[in-house]
Amino acid sequence: MNTSTKVIIPVAGAGAKLRPHTYTQPKPLIPLAGKTILSFIIDQFLEAGLTDFVFVIGYLGDKIKNYVVEKYPQIKASFVVQDERSGTGHAVYLTKDLIAHNEDLLIVYGDTICDFDLQSVLQSPHSMVGVKKVDDPREFGVVETNEQGIITQAVEKPKIPKSNLALVGIYKITQSKHFFDIIATELQKKPSTEEYHLTHAINALVKSDQKIGTFQVTNWFDCGKKDTLLATNAILLEKIEFASEEIPFFDNTIIIHPVSIGEGCTIENSIIGPNVTIGENASIKSSMVKDTIIGSFTVIEKVVLHSSLLGSDAYICGTSQSLNIGDNTEIDFSIK
Repeated sequence: MNTSTKVIIPVAGAGAKLRPHTYTQPKPLIPLAGKTILSFIIDQFLEAGLTDFVFVIGYLGDKIKNYVVEKYPQIKASFVVQDERSGTGHAVYLTKDLIAHNEDLLIVYGDTICDFDLQSVLQSPHSMVGVKKVDDPREFGVVETNEQGIITQAVEKPKIPKSNLALVGIYKITQSKHFFDIIATELQKKPSTEEYHLTHAINALVKSDQKIGTFQVTNWFDCGKKDTLLATNAILLEKIEFASEEIPFFDNTIIIHPVSIGEGCTIENSIIGPNVTIGENASIKSSMVKDTIIGSFTVIEKVVLHSSLLGSDAYICGTSQSLNIGDNTEIDFSIK
């Protein structure tokens, strides 16, 4: 295993599909099964011995930087700013001055949580990309491969797909100098109004006769929209390591596992679960909550919540709804 591999995580996107939450919170920092999306990604690579990270930040980038510096002091973290939304290929290209000559790269999108054999990917002598078969490839970058699993073509969101192998957002690059040289040439030819994605870079590498293999991910957890994020939260809570095991006593309250309850929470006269993640210092009184993610310092009173995503510092009182509200919001449905 090459532990000198540099991990590049682009986290500059605006997360439009998760608004209003992403108006005030970057998508990678949204809570999920007792952690954040970004912490799932970083922890996976820390466990494999990788400690050298480059984050490409943009929208609400200071929050990403502060989170990484505070929570992960043990890693070597560098930050590059992408001021314009010019695509993932451009975002990765901005890191070129931080990469040693032909240093191996592991590029992972900041909203990509997958189960896969990381050790075998790191040990591969050639470049590889993560893929998974999907029902509708038109929404993804896709690759076509030969019988040996070597890529013959890569296409970004094809109108008429010739393959159902979607790129999941994980790329292992072995010849990084050639990789950056290819992107530099491609960016010079690209119209300034068009985004340049990693899919385009992979296709250009294939045309330059570089061997790029594929590896299948066993699970690909979708964090892009409210409904799929809640489904991912439920799946992850089923894993023993993410759900809360030792839950403190809460007055006149029933806990239906699996749940993840942050430190400092106040809960009374309520039924919580299943599939509920609650951030730190939240307060829940006289309520029923299931299949829901609740941010830190949020207050809920006299409500029945299901299939809801609540930001931090929110206040909800007196209704039964399915909600999607952002940070610093106050809603009062009680009759006065």
